[in-house]
Amino acid sequence: MTVVTEMHEEHGATFEERGGRRIVTDYGRPERTHRAVRNGAGVIEMGYGVVVVEGEDRVEFVDNTVSNRVPRANGEGVYALLLDPQGRIETDLYVYNAGERLLCFTPPDRAEPLVDDWSEKVFIQDVELREASTDFAVFGVHGPKSTEKVASVLTGPGSPEPALTFVRGSMGDEGVTVIAGDGLTGEEGYEVVCAADAAERVFETLLTFGMNAVPFGYRTWETLTIEAGTPLFETELDGRIPNVLGLRNALDFEKGCFVGQEVVSKVENRGQPSQRLIGLRIDAEEDADADDAAVTGLPEPGAVVVDDDERVGEITRADASPSLDASVALALVDYELAGTLEADDDAAALRVQGESGTETGVPDLDARVVQLPFVGGSAASARCPDYHGG
Repeated sequence: MTVVTEMHEEHGATFEERGGRRIVTDYGRPERTHRAVRNGAGVIEMGYGVVVVEGEDRVEFVDNTVSNRVPRANGEGVYALLLDPQGRIETDLYVYNAGERLLCFTPPDRAEPLVDDWSEKVFIQDVELREASTDFAVFGVHGPKSTEKVASVLTGPGSPEPALTFVRGSMGDEGVTVIAGDGLTGEEGYEVVCAADAAERVFETLLTFGMNAVPFGYRTWETLTIEAGTPLFETELDGRIPNVLGLRNALDFEKGCFVGQEVVSKVENRGQPSQRLIGLRIDAEEDADADDAAVTGLPEPGAVVVDDDERVGEITRADASPSLDASVALALVDYELAGTLEADDDAAALRVQGESGTETGVPDLDARVVQLPFVGGSAASARCPDYHGG
């Protein structure tokens, strides 16, 4: 569950459960909050699972299992994937070298399975593993003024840079670790890590001291990240090959072997994957009487994308974009088609099949390909698809 539940409730939060963990949905008016984050700074409690890896062989052990090179230096981190033998993503994770231990941040329901999986692979190595999700609180600070926000309350070092490096300092009287983010919302960002018993005081400091910041929940996180062209584990990554998502920031093709590397390298050397993640602007109907411009008729994940009545892909997620006042979606489509659409604007019109024969009555929807990201902010998402190593 959330670490600072009572404080969220005091701010009017509503909650939901994802991956076995209670998270904040929103604090009311998520669209208005979205704009506040885009124009200033906002704070969200992240619902990570946390795995701690200790022992003399910790770096070598984790490096041999994940898709990216684990940093050897204290204060550095990396974004990586754990793949199955067919190259499909089992989880994504951030791995941080914290001196005598590695901290791995995973989706909330993947921490315990990760410990179980890695424990079976430890033989004679000096490696100790434990699931520690309840030991920590992690707060994301995002927005074009997030650097100013963090600087206004962080005592000790300056804000860290570049992305995924971190510094240790204090906020109020509480010790914190501040990590430079990788732009998932399309804005500058940081993550503030503290012990669970210090979470209330750190959250209060982030909201009420120094420069102003608004609290936001996962409803706003979703609209920020879709605008930034950021694929997420639950909707885009889970079970897919990283090449089709353009996740070059999670892959090191030069490092030693890891599970699934043969498949990933083969697709890379072939020059192109079978599919490609694209952005679509969708002609959906807006409910003018609803708060925050609620949108009706958005396609569900898995909705079929067609070109001249031929199936060419499927929607991974769709949402209302508060910044564009329009409906947008991410979709996986045939790779060669995506290249054609990119080169020929006249060919960029597609259609998303609806469910007119069901109770929902969702009609077919016209859609037009849009180059990702949908919205350019103060930072580019490191996960925005990259198929050419640019």
